[in-house]
Amino acid sequence: MGPVPLSLLVPWAVLAVAVALSVAEQAPAQDEYTWPQWKLPLVRNRRTVALSSPSFSAQPQAQHGPTCGIECQRRLPDPSLLDLESFLSYETVYENGSRTLTSVSVWGLDEARNSSRLASSSSSGKSRRKREVYGTDTRFTIADKMFSTRYPFSTTVKISTGCSGVLLSPKHVLTAAHCIHDGRDYLSGAQKLRVGILKEKSRRGKGGKGKGGRGGGKGKRKKEEGEDGERPDDNKEKGKKGKGKARKGRSRRSAEKADKPSFKWTRVKQTQVPKGWFRGGASEGVAADYDYAVLELKKAQKVKHMDLGVVPSVKKLPAGRIHFSGFDDDRPGNLVYRFCSVSEESDDLLYQHCDAQDGSSGSGIYVRLKEPGKRKWKRKVIGVFAGHQWVDVNGNGQQQDFNVAVRITPLKYAQICYWVHGDSSQCRDT
Repeated sequence: MGPVPLSLLVPWAVLAVAVALSVAEQAPAQDEYTWPQWKLPLVRNRRTVALSSPSFSAQPQAQHGPTCGIECQRRLPDPSLLDLESFLSYETVYENGSRTLTSVSVWGLDEARNSSRLASSSSSGKSRRKREVYGTDTRFTIADKMFSTRYPFSTTVKISTGCSGVLLSPKHVLTAAHCIHDGRDYLSGAQKLRVGILKEKSRRGKGGKGKGGRGGGKGKRKKEEGEDGERPDDNKEKGKKGKGKARKGRSRRSAEKADKPSFKWTRVKQTQVPKGWFRGGASEGVAADYDYAVLELKKAQKVKHMDLGVVPSVKKLPAGRIHFSGFDDDRPGNLVYRFCSVSEESDDLLYQHCDAQDGSSGSGIYVRLKEPGKRKWKRKVIGVFAGHQWVDVNGNGQQQDFNVAVRITPLKYAQICYWVHGDSSQCRDT
């Protein structure tokens, strides 16, 4: 029996991805699998001062750490109100290179403390696997634009510094702070930051709206043209003249080029990074907890975004699974989707064994639950994938490597929501 033609394998590969995604997100239709409703604290701006422009001299780092792990974090004292307000204060870097520091005040702290004590699990004491892909690679490449440019995959964006991100609004992207700032300075690539969104496949038969209008002239010709600018009967006519093969070859190359992933790039208007990420100060032990940033785009995108959400414990969700998509470096230009179970969790971090490579950092971690009082299911971002990190296991210098994600807590939700909406009154409930 001869080899199976590639044309027969592709549909089966697409079907496998669709089935895997459906099974991965399947959950029992029980009322407890609903998005929890939270009374959230308020994060309000107190004062903004101008700072000198950054030098933009930092270089991306493949690994980060050491990070204070679960056992290590348990030994840390609870942060005071002043500590939290310091961690949540933030820098804003604008497109022209100017920079400001905004101090914040936190209201409703007692509610926040009670809410943010998320049911963290105890350490299992088992050895953890590294982030590299071992054995069977459980990632799915979403190469078909029929899927990659549709929700939820369409919410994933590429950051020009080499990371990924997720759309929280038509103009706001959530990503990892280390994709912008190494903890001490902004990356060299952050000076002219851009965000890329996968383009949809060009539509055949789309008429022009410029000169000629709808109905005639150039508009009519464009309506009859395909993606490569030729009319359907061009090959037939040119074939009669002995030039059909050359035209057909060019058409094939054009079709192959059209199938390759391409991005629509948009400049970033401003970036916001919490002060808790900056290393070298009082936040040294908890910097990893604040590895997130929000980018505001210059132009709104006509793509569906994903809302933020807060869950008390990921391990108590259906199968304890999380999902995320990113642009892994080992599959250039392609969107890569994966899901896996969370092994351990703390109040601020999620530890898991998702197969991932460089480039996926900054991806939005999401789960799907039912909306309160409804049968409708909704996906929400509950964390940011921070990539591979060395973790201080018990505070005595012993280190292990993990895949780590920063979870969205009520306080972080309040801050990110304020960055997106600019109005704290819209950030009282999840």
